[in-house]
Amino acid sequence: MDLREKKTERGLRNAFLAIRTRKPLEKITVKELCENAEISKATFYLHYKDIYDMSERLQMEVIKDIVQSVENPRIFVDDPVTGSHQLIENFYARIGLISILFSGSQFSKLPEQIEVELKERIFNEYPDVRNDASANVRITYQLMGSFYSFYKYEKEFGFNSVMSAVDEITGLFAR
Repeated sequence: MDLREKKTERGLRNAFLAIRTRKPLEKITVKELCENAEISKATFYLHYKDIYDMSERLQMEVIKDIVQSVENPRIFVDDPVTGSHQLIENFYARIGLISILFSGSQFSKLPEQIEVELKERIFNEYPDVRNDASANVRITYQLMGSFYSFYKYEKEFGFNSVMSAVDEITGLFAR
């Protein structure tokens, strides 16, 4: 990608995020985005099919970044407390961007897609886990439970209190 393309992508991304903080995804138009990014609609369509395509790509960047930040994906099978802790820390480090990209109708996409990407990474590196029902259920349970608990209670009780509770409950999953 040359410098001009990088600048266009950065401008589109910044304009999209600025608009997305004020509006639900369904209300953003290509025209509005292009005006804010100071590009033509034709330029937009060289990069994306539509607003939803752009949103999905930005969401996937965040999700892949979160999943890749987990040092060893096997940790979710062997040490669920540490695995959940790493995942929530990686999620929390990106909370601002997540709050924008996954607000409103997009909220449920985050944990669902993290689960897909995380399991894909685990199964690619440790194929023996793919057909282990217990491991699959535990991974889903700890991921969804940790995510929703953190998201729901972090503002009310604080990061450390919620992490302690998640660690305690997730410790019950250890073999």
